[in-house]
Amino acid sequence: MAAIDDDRIRRAVGELLAAIGEDSDREGLRETPQRVAQAYAELFSGVGVDAASVLTEASDVVGGNADEPVILAGVAFRSTCEHHLLPFEGTASVAYLPRERVTGLGRIARVIDVAASRPQLQERLTDEIADAVERGLEARGVLVVLSAAHACLWARGTRTRGARTVTIVGRGAYASVEGRAEVLALIREGDTA
Repeated sequence: MAAIDDDRIRRAVGELLAAIGEDSDREGLRETPQRVAQAYAELFSGVGVDAASVLTEASDVVGGNADEPVILAGVAFRSTCEHHLLPFEGTASVAYLPRERVTGLGRIARVIDVAASRPQLQERLTDEIADAVERGLEARGVLVVLSAAHACLWARGTRTRGARTVTIVGRGAYASVEGRAEVLALIREGDTA
């Protein structure tokens, strides 16, 4: 992981506050540069981390190809849009068809968190999660569905509240519409349960 440069972030936040006409030495803003540096260390903790390593370090060999998918639906996530450095948040659902390896469900949630903890586009985030699960577990099929609300839509520009962006990536056995239909139905069922 790339090291977060706290001093540089603090200086940049001070400059940003000055650029919008604020005084970073006033009472309410005095600690803001340090707070932002600490927040950025957490928000961008996935920079330089291979999300697939979360799975390759902790998976079990079960032997033989499994015929049924493993599905984790409705995992809450947050990320930061790389276009405006504003947040987006939503839910992620991941299904994989094991080849010989499975992992704890918390590891799948960790993959989502690692991939989301860097400046992102939702489309790329969906792809990176699918790639990590496919590589990390050598899965025969992977399906990832993200649904998120973006601050760049509701806090600026068109100020569109309530809109959600949905992205989907299917790999292997779930690459075709026919191959993923049943799994999508199960994900929808899991999201409403």
